[in-house]
Amino acid sequence: MAPAIALRLRQHLTLTPQVQQALKLLQMSALEFAQEMEEALSSNPFLEENPDAPADATTQQASSAAEEIVVPQESYSESYSSGSGGERDQDDWGGVSDSEPTLQQHLREQLMISGMGERDRALAHMIIDSLDDDGYFKASFDELAALVPPELDVQAEDFGAALKLVQSLDPAGVGARTLEECLCLQLEALPEDTPCRDVALAMCRGHLSLLASREWARLQHAAGCDEDTLHEARALIRTLDPRPGHRFGTSEARYVVPDIIVKKVRDKWTAAINPASLPRVRLNRSYADVASQRGNGANPSLSRHLQEARWLLRSIEQRFNTIQRVADAIVARQRGFFEYGAVAMKPLTLKLIAGELGLHESTVCRVTNSKYMATPRGLFEFKHFFSRRLATENGGAASATAVRAVMKELINAEDPKAPLSDAELARLLAQQGLRVARRTITKYRALMRMPSVDVRRADARSH
Repeated sequence: MAPAIALRLRQHLTLTPQVQQALKLLQMSALEFAQEMEEALSSNPFLEENPDAPADATTQQASSAAEEIVVPQESYSESYSSGSGGERDQDDWGGVSDSEPTLQQHLREQLMISGMGERDRALAHMIIDSLDDDGYFKASFDELAALVPPELDVQAEDFGAALKLVQSLDPAGVGARTLEECLCLQLEALPEDTPCRDVALAMCRGHLSLLASREWARLQHAAGCDEDTLHEARALIRTLDPRPGHRFGTSEARYVVPDIIVKKVRDKWTAAINPASLPRVRLNRSYADVASQRGNGANPSLSRHLQEARWLLRSIEQRFNTIQRVADAIVARQRGFFEYGAVAMKPLTLKLIAGELGLHESTVCRVTNSKYMATPRGLFEFKHFFSRRLATENGGAASATAVRAVMKELINAEDPKAPLSDAELARLLAQQGLRVARRTITKYRALMRMPSVDVRRADARSH
């Protein structure tokens, strides 16, 4: 066959360095951002520490994390600090981080030696970044796909293979979406000749509720085994780790550095950037002026470092401006929560905030990732304020968070000897104008880690 030349269109996850940097900084938590700034200061001669800035997030004492501050109102361009002209009620919010390898670091090291394409590697890294501290993947493929610029044409289903790859890494069970999947992944990783492995798998696949409620007869029938094998399989399951990511890092307390402080000022709820999250970094004017005067005669390496320093400072400004705008919009929409608690939480979506601010939905999603608000009602991740819409009898709407809060109140007030079933909870909610299906009640109860009516009744009898 004669050689031929053909044109083929291929798509790659390729972004300009500036855009990659801005997206990377926006996605980071306050502690990760502080560490990134320390690395930038040590590697770029055109950046210097700002002595007037507050102590960064990694050097704050844990005892200051429960105290209030007033954030100075200043403009931050090429110099980022809280300045010295603002007043502070008390110390900055802050915290400490541990230096032990994290689950994410452990998984990334394994990815480095695995043979895969750059595209698959990038998707796998996004999965890893989305894991919670216990090693579970609680996000959705749609959420991750929204983080990728539309022109790259990454679909939600493209993350399926990446998740399977992450689930094949050590520790076994990592990347699971449910407890059932976590236990099954660990059992599947055992040698096939492990005694009672197959029975344990059968028990974990759809019958964990029977195991939790100790309904041995029904469980034995579902697994198709005798009583001795049942209890041997049960013993095997008890050797598994329901939180495979929890073993990483230290057992010491971890402190979250809030990105935003929410306070009530003159009967109005306001959001302000936490000075403890601001970087102690600015452009070294002396070096920058010398490099600029030399012009084309400057060392190419120095010119590159100067350009990178300016890009970094612009990305920092964009990060904090975007966080502030999203926080302002959340606080404005959720005033009821700050006044009355979870029962007053309103339905809210990323799409709604994105449209209101003129941002892409993926940008808002990045802002809500690992960002925290310190409020008089406690410390909450930005994602806590986004809850899906549920219809009410009068044609209005309530948030899923508000419904769960009402459910919790009903369960806490129930007669322990006659606990409420999920159907009864649905009926009581309907009496309050909240139309919620029984299966939704069951789902919400599981999310709140509240046992079923049978388990609650059994616990009451045992006491």
